Amino acid sequence: MSIWDKLKAEFVDIIEWTDDSRNTMIWRFPRYQHEIKYGAQLTVRESQVAVFVNEGQIADVFQPGRYTLETQNMPILTTLKGWKYGFDSPFKAEVYFVNTRNFVDQKWGTKNPIMLRDQEFGPIRLRAFGTFALKVDDAGKFIKEIAGTDGHFTTEEVAEQLRNLILTRFTDAIGESKLPALDLAANYDELSRIITDKIGTEFSDYGLELTKFLVENISLPPEVEQALDKRSSMGILGNLHAYTQFQAANAMENAANNPGGAGSDMMGLGVGLSMAQQMAQTLNNAQQAQAPNLNQAPPPIPNANVQYFVAVNGQQQGPFNLQAIDQMVKQGTLTRDMLVWKQGMPNWTKAGDVGDLTGIFGATPPPLPQ
Repeated sequence: MSIWDKLKAEFVDIIEWTDDSRNTMIWRFPRYQHEIKYGAQLTVRESQVAVFVNEGQIADVFQPGRYTLETQNMPILTTLKGWKYGFDSPFKAEVYFVNTRNFVDQKWGTKNPIMLRDQEFGPIRLRAFGTFALKVDDAGKFIKEIAGTDGHFTTEEVAEQLRNLILTRFTDAIGESKLPALDLAANYDELSRIITDKIGTEFSDYGLELTKFLVENISLPPEVEQALDKRSSMGILGNLHAYTQFQAANAMENAANNPGGAGSDMMGLGVGLSMAQQMAQTLNNAQQAQAPNLNQAPPPIPNANVQYFVAVNGQQQGPFNLQAIDQMVKQGTLTRDMLVWKQGMPNWTKAGDVGDLTGIFGATPPPLPQ
């Protein structure tokens, strides 16, 4: 610094700060070798405080107002300097102006999806984002804990640490709430209050105050949202037959309003009706196939303990239960034309004509023709 700059700094006796930025939290008043004249005028505007630091130790803190710097209004600095009877020469001190207004529209959001267990969808991933507002509540503590000797401290320098703190507490709060994903939108205010209470004390440890916390959106992954959209569309359509009639009525109205294109519209209407009829028929067939016929009696349950004798080369063999008969059919040692008999049958009968055995032979292909 030149001699002229030094002399000019010595004659400056107004200490003030006008902030043109929107993100400056601390600004250090520039003085040559930090010398301040006795009787200098200090102006502290609303939403500011001025902090005097002497040899690394915080001394006096001035609230908004206009002050003449004398020993009477600087009791702590006077004690540190040992001025018992006043002084009239420049003294050294650093002056930090701290912005105490609200810093709004601070963004927060999840870097990675939050893994949760939902009551309806099972394991899901959620993303969330929102805004918060903060201000300096204790200027001295904020300088000691966060800013230090930084002569120009902005919100960007502390925002990342605050966002990490918010995300940790938010993840814990939303996990403990056990709210279904579809009910989260109805509880944004409640979640905001819970987070504010959780992290208010931790902000206070830095000399800050969390004045507002807002949850703007909690969303599912895109593929899950697409599946929900399809499910919602099906619910909106409701009765497929009624929806088809509605579409047909719209097509007929459009054809009446557009005589020149009536042919193509009616052709499209015909194709649409045909497709709708096919879809309705398919749905009806599927429903009928799934619906039980209450008028049809179920077949009798075969007795697993029944015993059959088998005629093999004129020799009587057995008796065999149904499980053994099934194995013989699969091995080919028993065919439809071989004779079988069980107690209660009047005569020997071909195996393929016995009711208990038809199901066994039905799963076996017939012999190849000679």
